[in-house]
Amino acid sequence: MKNIKLKNVKRERRKKRNRAKILGTAEMPRFSVFRSNRYTSAQLIDDLSRKTLLSASTKELKVSGKNKTDQARLVGEMLGEKAQKAGIKKAVFNKGSYLYHGRVKAVADGARAKGLAL
Repeated sequence: MKNIKLKNVKRERRKKRNRAKILGTAEMPRFSVFRSNRYTSAQLIDDLSRKTLLSASTKELKVSGKNKTDQARLVGEMLGEKAQKAGIKKAVFNKGSYLYHGRVKAVADGARAKGLAL
Protein backbone atom coordinates (compact mmCIF):
# COMPACT_ATOMS: atom_id res chain seq x y z
CA MET A 1 0.00 0.00 0.00
CA LYS A 2 1.31 3.42 -0.89
CA ASN A 3 2.30 5.73 1.96
CA ILE A 4 -0.43 8.32 1.31
CA LYS A 5 -3.15 5.69 1.06
CA LEU A 6 -1.92 4.00 4.25
CA LYS A 7 -1.89 7.35 6.04
CA ASN A 8 -5.49 8.03 5.01
CA VAL A 9 -6.61 4.54 6.06
CA LYS A 10 -5.03 4.99 9.49
CA ARG A 11 -6.66 8.41 9.87
CA GLU A 12 -10.09 6.95 9.03
CA ARG A 13 -9.58 4.14 11.56
CA ARG A 14 -8.69 6.62 14.29
CA LYS A 15 -11.71 8.75 13.40
CA LYS A 16 -14.14 5.81 13.50
CA ARG A 17 -12.66 4.44 16.72
CA ASN A 18 -12.98 7.82 18.43
CA ARG A 19 -16.44 8.52 17.01
CA ALA A 20 -17.86 5.12 18.07
CA LYS A 21 -17.58 6.14 21.73
CA ILE A 22 -19.15 9.61 21.43
CA LEU A 23 -22.80 10.62 21.06
CA GLY A 24 -24.14 14.16 21.25
CA THR A 25 -27.65 15.10 22.37
CA ALA A 26 -29.53 18.39 22.41
CA GLU A 27 -28.69 18.91 26.10
CA MET A 28 -25.07 17.79 25.74
CA PRO A 29 -24.00 18.15 22.08
CA ARG A 30 -20.85 16.82 20.46
CA PHE A 31 -18.07 19.44 20.20
CA SER A 32 -16.38 18.50 16.93
CA VAL A 33 -13.08 20.03 15.78
CA PHE A 34 -11.75 20.12 12.22
CA ARG A 35 -8.42 21.53 11.17
CA SER A 36 -7.07 21.98 7.70
CA ASN A 37 -3.71 23.40 6.71
CA ARG A 38 -5.21 26.87 6.59
CA TYR A 39 -8.32 27.02 8.82
CA THR A 40 -9.69 25.61 12.05
CA SER A 41 -13.39 25.11 12.66
CA ALA A 42 -15.56 23.72 15.44
CA GLN A 43 -19.20 22.71 15.68
CA LEU A 44 -21.71 21.73 18.32
CA ILE A 45 -23.72 18.84 16.88
CA ASP A 46 -26.89 17.09 18.06
CA ASP A 47 -26.45 13.52 16.76
CA LEU A 48 -29.96 12.39 17.64
CA SER A 49 -31.63 14.92 15.34
CA ARG A 50 -28.56 15.07 13.04
CA LYS A 51 -28.29 18.85 13.17
CA THR A 52 -25.49 21.31 13.72
CA LEU A 53 -26.51 23.61 16.56
CA LEU A 54 -23.64 26.12 16.46
CA SER A 55 -20.43 26.59 14.53
CA ALA A 56 -17.35 28.81 14.47
CA SER A 57 -14.35 29.06 12.18
CA THR A 58 -11.18 31.06 11.70
CA LYS A 59 -12.81 32.36 8.50
CA GLU A 60 -15.14 34.41 10.73
CA LEU A 61 -12.29 36.02 12.67
CA LYS A 62 -11.26 39.55 11.83
CA VAL A 63 -7.82 39.08 13.41
CA SER A 64 -4.53 39.20 11.55
CA GLY A 65 -0.98 38.79 12.74
CA LYS A 66 -1.71 35.84 15.03
CA ASN A 67 -0.46 32.33 14.49
CA LYS A 68 -2.83 29.42 13.83
CA THR A 69 -2.81 28.18 17.44
CA ASP A 70 -3.87 31.60 18.76
CA GLN A 71 -6.58 31.79 16.12
CA ALA A 72 -7.79 28.31 17.14
CA ARG A 73 -8.09 29.48 20.75
CA LEU A 74 -10.20 32.42 19.56
CA VAL A 75 -12.45 30.01 17.65
CA GLY A 76 -12.97 28.01 20.85
CA GLU A 77 -13.79 31.18 22.78
CA MET A 78 -16.21 32.31 20.06
CA LEU A 79 -18.03 28.97 20.11
CA GLY A 80 -18.06 29.00 23.93
CA GLU A 81 -19.74 32.41 23.91
CA LYS A 82 -22.32 31.25 21.34
CA ALA A 83 -23.02 28.17 23.46
CA GLN A 84 -23.55 30.28 26.59
CA LYS A 85 -26.07 32.45 24.72
CA ALA A 86 -27.86 29.32 23.50
CA GLY A 87 -27.98 27.91 27.04
CA ILE A 88 -25.57 25.03 26.45
CA LYS A 89 -23.29 24.42 29.44
CA LYS A 90 -21.83 20.96 28.70
CA ALA A 91 -20.56 19.23 25.58
CA VAL A 92 -18.78 16.01 24.65
CA PHE A 93 -15.41 16.75 23.06
CA ASN A 94 -14.68 15.01 19.74
CA LYS A 95 -11.12 15.46 18.52
CA GLY A 96 -11.71 13.35 15.43
CA SER A 97 -8.59 11.71 14.05
CA TYR A 98 -6.28 14.41 15.43
CA LEU A 99 -3.97 14.19 18.41
CA TYR A 100 -4.95 16.29 21.42
CA HIS A 101 -2.29 18.98 21.20
CA GLY A 102 -1.62 22.18 19.30
CA ARG A 103 -4.64 23.68 17.58
CA VAL A 104 -7.09 21.00 18.77
CA LYS A 105 -6.10 21.58 22.39
CA ALA A 106 -6.24 25.36 21.89
CA VAL A 107 -9.85 25.15 20.66
CA ALA A 108 -10.82 23.09 23.72
CA ASP A 109 -9.01 25.46 26.11
CA GLY A 110 -10.70 28.48 24.53
CA ALA A 111 -14.14 26.92 24.95
CA ARG A 112 -13.40 26.00 28.57
CA ALA A 113 -12.23 29.54 29.24
CA LYS A 114 -15.70 30.80 28.30
CA GLY A 115 -17.42 28.38 30.69
CA LEU A 116 -18.27 25.44 28.42
CA ALA A 117 -17.62 22.16 30.27
CA LEU A 118 -15.96 19.62 27.98
